[in-house]
Amino acid sequence: MVESGWGPVVRRPVAWILAVVLFVEAFGVAALNWFLGIVADRQNMSLAGIDPDAMSVSSKVGGVLFGLYFLLCAVVALLVAIRDRAPAGLGRILLISVAVVHGLLAAFAWAMVEGKAAFAFMVVVLGLVILLLMTYDRLEDPSDAAPASEGPKDPKDPERPDKDPAPITPPPAPSPS
Repeated sequence: MVESGWGPVVRRPVAWILAVVLFVEAFGVAALNWFLGIVADRQNMSLAGIDPDAMSVSSKVGGVLFGLYFLLCAVVALLVAIRDRAPAGLGRILLISVAVVHGLLAAFAWAMVEGKAAFAFMVVVLGLVILLLMTYDRLEDPSDAAPASEGPKDPKDPERPDKDPAPITPPPAPSPS
């Protein structure tokens, strides 16, 4: 593996910073939605005739679920920071999905007239996630690659005596009739 550029220098601090930001964001999203659910309940608010209790409960449940999602993504970033290894499998999928979520939230914040600070925050978090994913990309050294073999010299491969050799001439092409 080739270690070049700033990747090895910045990847662990970026993972730590991203983990902290996602932990704070998880708590903030859950707390904000919980607060909005309480406000909707106390003010007896309704949107297009929806039951106010349903609005309150759905805001609270949505906030908790979204907060848990950010918390899980923060745990993945924390494990990357502790282990100093690239996220794999579900962890990589979670980090990619949280990048997409922050991209969509940034676009939504940009569409709002007064959402410039929220847009900047979302873009910074998106940049941290992308930087984390990109600094752990694996680059192979060309000298590590195995040299291409020219095939066995004998008709039978001495390492695989059970295999028959490939035919010397290809089979005839099928006739059009």
